[in-house]
Amino acid sequence: MIEFIFNNKEIKTAVPAGVTLLDFIREDQRLKGTKIGCREGDCGACTVLIGSLKNGQVSYQSITSCIAPLGNVRGKHVVTIEGINLPKELTVVQQAMTNNYATQCGFCTPGFVVSMTGYALEDKASTLNSCNDAISGNICRCTGYKSIEKAGFEIEEKLTEKDDSDHIKWLIDQGFVPNYFESIPERLKTLASSITDVPKNNEKSVLVANGTDLYVRHADTLAEQKIHLVTHNSDLNGIDISNSICTIGANTTVTDLIEHKEFRSVFPKLDDFLKLVSSEQIRNMGTLAGNFVNASPIGDMSIFFLALNSVLTIQNDQGTERTIPFQDFHQDYKKYDLQQNEIVRSISFNILKNSEKYNFEKVCKRTHLDIASVNTAIRISVENTHIKSAYIGMGGVAAIPKCLSKTSTYLIGKKVNSQTVKEAAVILQSEISPISDVRGTADYKRLLAQQLFYAHFIALFPLNVKLQNMMT
Repeated sequence: MIEFIFNNKEIKTAVPAGVTLLDFIREDQRLKGTKIGCREGDCGACTVLIGSLKNGQVSYQSITSCIAPLGNVRGKHVVTIEGINLPKELTVVQQAMTNNYATQCGFCTPGFVVSMTGYALEDKASTLNSCNDAISGNICRCTGYKSIEKAGFEIEEKLTEKDDSDHIKWLIDQGFVPNYFESIPERLKTLASSITDVPKNNEKSVLVANGTDLYVRHADTLAEQKIHLVTHNSDLNGIDISNSICTIGANTTVTDLIEHKEFRSVFPKLDDFLKLVSSEQIRNMGTLAGNFVNASPIGDMSIFFLALNSVLTIQNDQGTERTIPFQDFHQDYKKYDLQQNEIVRSISFNILKNSEKYNFEKVCKRTHLDIASVNTAIRISVENTHIKSAYIGMGGVAAIPKCLSKTSTYLIGKKVNSQTVKEAAVILQSEISPISDVRGTADYKRLLAQQLFYAHFIALFPLNVKLQNMMT
């Protein structure tokens, strides 16, 4: 049985854990405000909020319910558009949408309202977010977005008055959410104490984390199969930085990275890097290990950690662990070094030293929230103007996330200047073998690879490397 709070009522259901949360909402609960759009997590029409109990308080995140397995809401608070409504009047968010004429056909509107309400419910200012960042994963075909953006600005202005000492009570008093939200923390504590049947794995189960890849392709099949949700494995969570080593659990999401103060201190430009990685709803869901075992040649987080010279820890069902260099994990297209009885446990890397710099670059058809044509990251150490070490990862240029070992080796000992970068770019071209597909021709990807390689050095060493010197 799966137990959780659904809007303002307790749910205990025998619906299979692999059914999508969207289908449970619409078909089992018969609530039609949560819309069916793309069924791929791209349009945001099915956005709901998931509240999790943390340190006695409830933390809410927006997700796309179309690619979320129902089993993952065990012990949590699920909020749909119906659960946000007030008895006799519009909420602050709904009124802001009305004031700014921010809805036309109305199909996408519930998703926008839920995402904006999720922004208001944040108990601390997110490092990436404005209200309009929070709706970055919501698509509207009618309005041209300006009226929706204006509604977002109006909400932000209202939230400047927010009382952070008891933010839920303030939001209730101001008309952002209904009264029952105040009771949710205690109700979730009571619910947690009653849940004893933690799902067990068996040989016939399909391993699923948050489903952002598997449910895009196999939602209907997974609804009928036994699944084991590894997100219930709490020992796969967390970020630990100690003894100059950062170790990150397999279940960690991109949002977890963004909100971790120590991790952010390692990467001062983390906001800029991770804003290029999907929408807020997907950043809240997608796990690092899920991105790794998806084995996409353009997996953003695979490239991010490949350049860090990371190490994977892999664990079998008997608890035995082994470690491998992350660059050895991906073997061929969609093939990787993971046996049937194994899971990724964590990824770790040595913290950057004072002499080291890091950069991440990505180009896709849309500026943000899109699948990369080419993405790349670099970790480089320079002492006395000479390169001491370099690690470069690049996606979209081979059948796997590519470690550019020859290019990296060539750079070592060279002086940081435009000529060195031009010469290394020639080595880079010999290492890659892009193919033509919907994201660009092979020639286009070769050009992108060169330009993004240049971009690393221009961003990290602006006094030593000039674009005009490399284009002659």
